[in-house]
Amino acid sequence: MLDLTQDVGALTARIVDIESVSGDERALADAVEEALTAQKHLKVERSGETVIARTFLGRPERVLIAGHLDTVPVADNLPSRVEGDLLYGCGTSDMKAGVAVALKLAATVPEPNRDVTYVFYDCEEVEAERNALTRLARDHAEWLHADFAVLMEPTDGVIEGGCQGTLRADVSVSGKRAHSARSWLGVNAIHGIEPVLARLNAYEARRPVVDGLEYHEGLNAVGVRGGVAGNVIPDACVVSVNYRFAPDLSLEQAEEHVREVFAGFEVAFTDGAPAARPGLTDPVAAAFAAAVGGTPRAKLGWTDVARFSTLGIPAVNYGPGDPNLAHQQGEYVSLTKIAESESAMLAWLKG
Repeated sequence: MLDLTQDVGALTARIVDIESVSGDERALADAVEEALTAQKHLKVERSGETVIARTFLGRPERVLIAGHLDTVPVADNLPSRVEGDLLYGCGTSDMKAGVAVALKLAATVPEPNRDVTYVFYDCEEVEAERNALTRLARDHAEWLHADFAVLMEPTDGVIEGGCQGTLRADVSVSGKRAHSARSWLGVNAIHGIEPVLARLNAYEARRPVVDGLEYHEGLNAVGVRGGVAGNVIPDACVVSVNYRFAPDLSLEQAEEHVREVFAGFEVAFTDGAPAARPGLTDPVAAAFAAAVGGTPRAKLGWTDVARFSTLGIPAVNYGPGDPNLAHQQGEYVSLTKIAESESAMLAWLKG
């Protein structure tokens, strides 16, 4: 059971100790559902291993606070342990500390100044089609209705607006097979990728400012596939590239840019997800930024704020964890940061 009256740091430790690797979140989802059902001011519903809790106070605005329950596989880093101000354990930073803050808010703010929807969802750390937000948007879109969303991703206590988009593509080079003892009779496709790599090395990444935040793009090779056998000149080679693009581009515009960079080569797109604009100019988002304080920065990476953006909901990333520690064996979170995050969110919902 989860005791939502205890200190938020102790609550985080308890949540961390309930193992919830992606696809195996049921025990934690059960505990979250039980704890929230006990709060009479909330309407609690469930879909699979996702738990939704909502207030219905007739406020003119509704905000959504979301956190994923799953973690990457355990790496000999459970149970949790405390050393000074630091809580160590799988998922401490990404993002069970944020989940604990959201649960505390759900229990301790029965009459927030805005109606609130709390979303605790599964399968964020795996492929997109398993992500529970995809399922909810399809089957229970009304549960996600809101004017603004806060995703409790690790940001080290700083608002990170929007997110980068991402796409992956295969750039192919063709050659002609031959016996390596008579290589002049063939065309080596691996040698042929030199101009592809030259374009990547010469590439100058954009650093556009979007809604007041500077994003830093990147286009990089992330894999090379080629070769037939130790005595064969290869007739095909593929360079896999990843483009992280700013939210002033659509996914289609990003794809067109990659085609331009590799003009003359065969380009096949294998994966892609749109970016999300910061949305900090929205009045609800501006109120959140004022309550939390600090200087917002751009999210350099892709997060589920993009899913909310496609639903027309402005969203930001904000949580107590350090994103640089996510998925590490030695992952930890500062207990002070957790408490500060709780205080900032309380000021927003009660102020």
